[in-house]
Amino acid sequence: MSTASEHAGQAALSICEALLLARNDRGLLPEHEIVGVLRDAAATHVNALGTELEMERHRAVAEMINAIIAGGNSVRRP
Repeated sequence: MSTASEHAGQAALSICEALLLARNDRGLLPEHEIVGVLRDAAATHVNALGTELEMERHRAVAEMINAIIAGGNSVRRP
């Protein structure tokens, strides 16, 4: 992945996390739904098909999303 792509990916992740936090803070999306969105996103990558290289990338993305869920980064937890 090129540096530009890495930066774009990090920016997109930061923006999405900020949006999820804002929706939760405003009471628009409860924590369990945010976690559900993240689990759905991870499942999409876990179940993706493609070449071995593509599947390896999908697995890495799924692992990252699951780490976000485990770390609680997208919801404000006490």
